Amino acid sequence: MSTGLDYFKKVYDVVPGWVQKMHDYNPSMLDHYTALRGAAMAEGVLSVKEKDILLVGINSARHYARSMVYHTKGAIDGGATLEELVEYLLVAYIYGGEEALQIGLQSFEYALELTGTQAEKISHDSTATDIVRYYAQFATTDVSKDYYKQLLTLFVSEDVNALTDKLLALNVVDEQMKHILMTGIYTTVLKNTETDYWAKKAREKGVDEPRLAELGYICLLTAGIPSWFEISDALIQK
Repeated sequence: MSTGLDYFKKVYDVVPGWVQKMHDYNPSMLDHYTALRGAAMAEGVLSVKEKDILLVGINSARHYARSMVYHTKGAIDGGATLEELVEYLLVAYIYGGEEALQIGLQSFEYALELTGTQAEKISHDSTATDIVRYYAQFATTDVSKDYYKQLLTLFVSEDVNALTDKLLALNVVDEQMKHILMTGIYTTVLKNTETDYWAKKAREKGVDEPRLAELGYICLLTAGIPSWFEISDALIQK
């Protein structure tokens, strides 16, 4: 088995069909892609877990379930909790709306399976409010339960600005990571002005340039070189 096939078998437990086909048609291409993925996903100023769970949220927001589910396994294998995963999926709502939450249920259900957690499932056609109410069942602390109560009130009231602020507020995931996620979402959908806006908001929360640069690497991995063009414009020149 080639190095590339070995790498992806280790990551996913099996060799995905798309990996096998890349190898079959052009083994050199798979070798180069494997090297790129290995470098982008390596431990750095962002941990491997953080990179995987950011990609879960990014791909939920842009309605790309396939990549979202792949990276769910990486996030859980890296130690992400169900509560952490949920908050990344909730932040995706800010860009991707109700459909992002509906798609995100695929990630959460896979995480339940990976963690051996027994829980009832909810319809993938559920409303955003019903999905948030469903996720609230998995809150483990009084602080987190109160956070969901406030979220539900804001979803019902449809106060967009207050809801956005609450989704980005500290709960089990800190504000820095949530702002990094927002920057990544707009990077991958090639929204230059918004990428710059969210990068500045992230800096206001204390996020430094090395973390934004590493975000750019994983955005490149999931959305191609144009996404690097976008975030590079937002990075401060050394």
